[in-house]
Amino acid sequence: MSEMTLLQDLKARGLIAQTTSEDELDQHLNENRVTLYCGFDPTADSLHLGHLVPLLMLKRFQEYGHRPIALVGGATGMIGDPSFKDQERSLNTSDVVEQWSNCLKNQISRFISFDDIEGGAILANNYDWTASIDVLSFLRDIGKHFTVNKMIAKESVRQRIEREGSGISFTEFTYQILQSYDYQHLNKAYGCSLQIGGSDQWGNITGGIDLTRRVNGTHVHGLTLPLITKADGTKFGKTEGGAVWLDANKTSPYAFYQFWLQTPDADVYRFLKFFTFMSVAEIDALEQQDAVREGKPLGQSVLAREVTTLVHGEEGFVAAQRITEALFSGDLSTLGENDYAQLSLDGLPSSVLDRDGLAETPLTTLFADAGLATSGKQVKDALQRKAVIINGEEFGMEDNLNAPAVFSAERALFGKYFLVKLGKKKHHLFVVG
Repeated sequence: MSEMTLLQDLKARGLIAQTTSEDELDQHLNENRVTLYCGFDPTADSLHLGHLVPLLMLKRFQEYGHRPIALVGGATGMIGDPSFKDQERSLNTSDVVEQWSNCLKNQISRFISFDDIEGGAILANNYDWTASIDVLSFLRDIGKHFTVNKMIAKESVRQRIEREGSGISFTEFTYQILQSYDYQHLNKAYGCSLQIGGSDQWGNITGGIDLTRRVNGTHVHGLTLPLITKADGTKFGKTEGGAVWLDANKTSPYAFYQFWLQTPDADVYRFLKFFTFMSVAEIDALEQQDAVREGKPLGQSVLAREVTTLVHGEEGFVAAQRITEALFSGDLSTLGENDYAQLSLDGLPSSVLDRDGLAETPLTTLFADAGLATSGKQVKDALQRKAVIINGEEFGMEDNLNAPAVFSAERALFGKYFLVKLGKKKHHLFVVG
């Protein structure tokens, strides 16, 4: 473990945006086994990269001996957090939110240790203490501690009020009260004395600190994490296909691994500090070595290995690396059926192949329509150079009008896959429908 205190390590990694009194919090963490929490609202059936830093933050606290509470927002997820959103969220049904909550519980459990020992980490759902409270009790006992003046003054709310044609509903306006109630409840039930969250949660966190002081008479703390952006200022964690998910069935380990391999040089060492458990000294040393290294730097491959292993385990990383090397070398003999399933999910451009409709379709048309080339002429040129490889076998112009034989059942890998390589870099996966 690092010789630095936890807060010193977090600061060195650039992982602190705001805190309540830093000196008090540092002392609190050094002198006590602190119970802290972070909330995750179920807005989908999987967490995504935007959740990874707070998830790993809970893990960092646990490794320093503190007790994390991972709070799934079964109640708040039905309301919707307005924090810096352009418009009102769509409300989901209770059944959908419950289903998504269960999915999140399973994912969170992969990062934090929930041992059945006294003082072990806790997995909680705010629906458990919110659903049964009646509206009059909530307004009298909790709502009376909030002034509309303060609620409107919060930056996240003020932006929505001032945005022309938008506004904010009473439902989302009360979200901050519900989140504050969570902190007050967790403090009373578990002695929770620290809430962490993204920097957009600062207003909600300070609201919870104030409510806990008023109702429980307890002094508690807050800490926020910075919004992760790329060095060029663009949003992190998005691809052309949308969000990068932590669920292997939504973003395959191979695509996840490739995402990190594509990290720009300007971001890679910063991201190593955010998303891995390598020490700051190790990361700084790697950056210095890469600066003088001849050839390709190692930063991206180390980042991709570390984060893919954290999220998908050693098996997921090994599979992602195996697929990467096979596509690069052209040797498909190492790939298994699960590897092709990953590629068909999101690893490569893919399309359904209707073998019954191949009789009248030349390869030049089939491949151009699939996006392997911009025109049939490009495909023709590749066929003439024997630069079309299908499942490791070369094909030429003489095969252009014989697609049924080229895509015969006997040639299909695992009965359904045809991996086409056109030229040196273009790949497409056809899956028999």
